[in-house]
Amino acid sequence: MSSTSTIARHLEEDRLCGVVVHNGLAYLAGQVADDATLDTEGQTIDILRQIDSLLASLGTDKTRLLSVQIFLTDISEIGAMNRAWDAWLDPDHKPARATVEARLADPDWRVEITAIAALR
Repeated sequence: MSSTSTIARHLEEDRLCGVVVHNGLAYLAGQVADDATLDTEGQTIDILRQIDSLLASLGTDKTRLLSVQIFLTDISEIGAMNRAWDAWLDPDHKPARATVEARLADPDWRVEITAIAALR
């Protein structure tokens, strides 16, 4: 027996959607800082604010995050990123997380974060 379920695509751009919702999960595309002149901690704070906003627009929040991937252009900046992360994170609802060093599409971006969250 085959079943179909709805896939909802939000914030569509030329090459991607900012969010795809399927089977009660929200898949967030890579989020980068609106202000690329900020340092690593500042960019992380900005991205986490964006994630809060995206999740709220879907009727969910960071306590429903299942998995997060964090890309840093310089892994030695993990402490700066973690300061922002630790201040934002709900310690009772930690997601699975991976943090890796990667070259990002724009050399001014220091951090990019993707996430998967359960909807309510």
